Amino acid sequence: MRYLFSLLLAAVLVFGVWTFVGYDNWLLGPSPESYHWWWAPEISTYGQRIDFLFRLIAMMELVMFVLTMTLLVAFVFKYSAPRKDKAVFSHGSHKLEMTWTAIPAGLLVVIAFSQMGTWADIKMGGHTKDKPVFAEIYASQFDWRFRYPGPDKRFGTADDFDTAYELVVRADEDLVFNLRSHDVLHSFFVPMLRLKQDAVPGMTIPIWFNVDSEEWQAAFEGQEDKTFDIICAELCGWGHYKMSGRIRVLDDESFAKWEAEQVARHFSNDEPAG
Repeated sequence: MRYLFSLLLAAVLVFGVWTFVGYDNWLLGPSPESYHWWWAPEISTYGQRIDFLFRLIAMMELVMFVLTMTLLVAFVFKYSAPRKDKAVFSHGSHKLEMTWTAIPAGLLVVIAFSQMGTWADIKMGGHTKDKPVFAEIYASQFDWRFRYPGPDKRFGTADDFDTAYELVVRADEDLVFNLRSHDVLHSFFVPMLRLKQDAVPGMTIPIWFNVDSEEWQAAFEGQEDKTFDIICAELCGWGHYKMSGRIRVLDDESFAKWEAEQVARHFSNDEPAG
């Protein structure tokens, strides 16, 4: 049994390292063709910085995994052997306890300082200050709805209009949105933009993103449908599974045309937009 358990633990170590080394087939591959079931290709201006932090933490996890599993295999093999000497009571090692406390603390400090710039850029209002709100995002059980200010770029006027499930945006521009929830806690998650923000009832939360048109075109090269997913990443009720939406990217001219069509429909007797 001693050899069996040691081999099983060693197999876990080898398999874990193998899956990490072969990650380019399913994790963060070098090109969109290498993405399968993990991250989608990133197309936002801050997506690469998010992926860098993801890789940094993953490398730390790999090193700690190899270290702890190697020690575990060695200790199981060594101390499961039959012994004839008497057990020795030990209270522990203060130095060892300080070491395994200091190492994780040091790693957390590295992560904290590595993410500060990215966090401040995305969350602390630098890109949302003094910028007009492009659209308002409303989460509810169980759909996404979007309100636009219309051609006059002011909310609360006659040319405001709403769409459901599909958010239409412009590329290569810092776009600011106000995120709200009508009922319970939701989470606005767009994997391709590396954007995730909780929608909290009673709060208006500003978010922003910038779709890189070159990255967007490269990610969908050869595909007719170039829209991408909006997901609710917070369990919000029985219909959570169907709370999805899409983002469509247009150039300035196409967006102005689409906006005019939505306003015209808003003042017509046709079916509601969206």
